[in-house]
Amino acid sequence: MMDVIKITTSKEFEVVDITGKVREIVRKSGIENGIVVVFTRHTTTGIIINENESGLISDLEKTIEKLIPKGAGYTHDRIDNNAHSHLRAIILGSSVAIPVENGRLALGTWQSILFIELDGPRTREIYVKVCKC
Repeated sequence: MMDVIKITTSKEFEVVDITGKVREIVRKSGIENGIVVVFTRHTTTGIIINENESGLISDLEKTIEKLIPKGAGYTHDRIDNNAHSHLRAIILGSSVAIPVENGRLALGTWQSILFIELDGPRTREIYVKVCKC
């Protein structure tokens, strides 16, 4: 069975910590040892694992804007004017896989599962699959 986390964002760039929701899905699955895959179904969002610290989040936003600036003459902008969001999502990636050990996410001390909105505000769906192995 696939679980779905629904998120409504309120800004063009927004970071949402979904670690707690993924932990709850793993707990409810009853799987003691395996892997959980977290996947965003959208081409203008990303999923990463890193520290959820406000300074780092601010640095992430500034770095992404510097690497892939908005309105830099991208061909796709002729269609939707959001090429920068797609390109940023490519850099971040659309999924992460986390080991599950003894029924718990095997994340490091400062690691969180972060959903990155790059073209908000919007309502988004994140798929979560826990597999026994």
